[in-house]
Order: sequence, then structure tokens, then C-alpha cells
Amino acid sequence: MLRLRIVSATVLAVPVLLCVVAGSPYFDILVAVGAMVMVWEWFRLCSESFPMTEAAAGGISVLVALVLTSLGEPRTALVTLAGGAVVLALLSRGQWWLSAGPLYIGLPAVALVWLRADPALGLETVIWLLAMVWASDVGAYAAGRAIGGPKLAATWSPNKTWAGLIGATASAGAVGAVTAGLLAMASVWPLALASAALGAAAQGGDLFESFAKRRFGVKDTSTLIPGHGGLLDRVDGLVAAVVLTALIGAIGNGSMLAWI
Repeated sequence: MLRLRIVSATVLAVPVLLCVVAGSPYFDILVAVGAMVMVWEWFRLCSESFPMTEAAAGGISVLVALVLTSLGEPRTALVTLAGGAVVLALLSRGQWWLSAGPLYIGLPAVALVWLRADPALGLETVIWLLAMVWASDVGAYAAGRAIGGPKLAATWSPNKTWAGLIGATASAGAVGAVTAGLLAMASVWPLALASAALGAAAQGGDLFESFAKRRFGVKDTSTLIPGHGGLLDRVDGLVAAVVLTALIGAIGNGSMLAWI
């Protein structure tokens, strides 16, 4: 299983990195395709019978939001996602898990496109973010397997441990330190500490996904990626980390890498 996971991750990483480097429109299209897959997985997860009308409404709101972000209108994109959630709440008659779909999927998708569009440090920010989340996942897995110990949230995810969380934050912090060194920052500590915190947030995103799957009695959101399950299963940590990164960047009026 581990070998299959590594092979699948490697095969996926190549086109993703190429699109990240190429930037718009290739990266924007990649994010849009991934978001549509995640919308499909989310509605499969939250409903026994796939709700076509609700899924279409959710998918359209996310897609329109991404187009608006690509055109330089991220604020309008956020309003579109909020509107999509309201429409879904009305269509589904208050099924809140379904209604959350445009926000849960749309916010990180919009955040990714917005971060990459930064002409100064967009490429560096997205590569750092992907590397940090990947390191967090690897650190959590390695420390959890090697050390074990008390469970982090046994009722949500029985395999996750406190040792794994520590491994995740340490690995993510190391990526931050390396990134700071490569960018010749005055000190490696601010980005290392911020990366460690985001690594912990990524594990929180992983836990939330586990909670949602347990809520609906599902092991994986789909079988799209051999060894991983669905795309939502693969990027659950990134969902949390990218939203926080974009929020911090928006507050600081620029990429975290520019002012941290």
C-alpha cells in the first residue's frame, strides 16, 4: 500500500508542478478541474443519493468564483461562494453539510489561484505551501509509526497520534527554515515558526475530513487516486493551510514570504 501511495503521489506531482511553474491560465485550469472533482466527491459524501441539482449549483458557484479570481476579482468571488452556499441551503432545505460545499471547496481553490497570481512571489509561495503541507503529512506519518503513543482524536481518526502532530509541525517548520534560507531572509525563524503552525493547521484539516467521513460512514471520498482514495482525501491538509495562508497574506497586504 505504501509503495502504491508513493507511485500515485509521484505521478500526480509532475503535472501539478508543471502547472504551478507555468502559472495562469494552466494553473487556474488545473485548480478548476480539481475543484470540480472535489465538488463531486463532497456531494457523494454528504448524500446517499447523488443530488444532481444541488451538485450543479455548488459546482457552478465554485467555477464562477474561480473565473472571477482569475480575472482579478477575488472579493466578488468570495461573495459568489457565499451566495452559492445560501442557494444550496434553500435547495437542500437546510442540509448544512451539503450547503457548506461551495465554501469548503471554493475557498481553498480561490485562495490558491489568488496566491499564485501574485507577480512578485506567487510561484515561490505556492511551491513553499505545497512542500510544507507534504512535509507535514510525511512527518506525521513517520513520527506516528515510529513513536506511536496517545491518540490525538481517537473517535475521529484512530491512527493519528500526538507524536504524529509533533512530527508534522517539526517537518513543516524545517521546510520553512529551508525556504527562508533559499530566499535569503534576514532570519529563518519567523517563516519556520509560521510554517510549523500551518503544518499543525494542515493536520487539523486532515482531522476535519476524517470527522466528516465518520459522520457519513464513508472510508474514502472516492477511489480516484490509487492508495489515497479521493482527491479530497489527498488535499485535506492543504485545504486548511492554503486558506490560512491567503488570509494572513490579505491582512498583511501581500504574500507571507514578502513580509514575514
